[in-house]
Amino acid sequence: MADYQKGSHTIYDIKYHFVWITKYRCHVLKDQVAVRLRDLIRQGCEVRGITIIKGSIGKDHVHLLLECPPQLSPSKIVQYLKGRSSRLIQDEFPHLKKRYWGQHLWARGYFCGTVGTVTDQMIRDYIEHQDAHGDEESFKITD
Repeated sequence: MADYQKGSHTIYDIKYHFVWITKYRCHVLKDQVAVRLRDLIRQGCEVRGITIIKGSIGKDHVHLLLECPPQLSPSKIVQYLKGRSSRLIQDEFPHLKKRYWGQHLWARGYFCGTVGTVTDQMIRDYIEHQDAHGDEESFKITD
């Protein structure tokens, strides 16, 4: 059974896999920049109540497996982490500010995948085996 998180009115298990890359895939995330970026991501997640399950910083990309509260959408999480980290990293490392003169350390897009212990087939089987009334096979009404 999964370890569920609890909020004031919710019980949840929401996990996302995020990947984003540096602009032009430049290999700038190394040495002190990578260490500082890791610290900034940890701080940002802690402030928002996000748990980092696993993370990795490559030379040109970031991988994160995060457990998030239900009030945070994936787009807001990435917007916050990418925006804050870009601004602070460029302030602390002038050579990056010079390279990314438009103040955009990260490329525009990102990857987000949901992660869970329940598969599509498990949900289909659960719904299929409910007592049903009605004619529609794909969307049943239960008592």
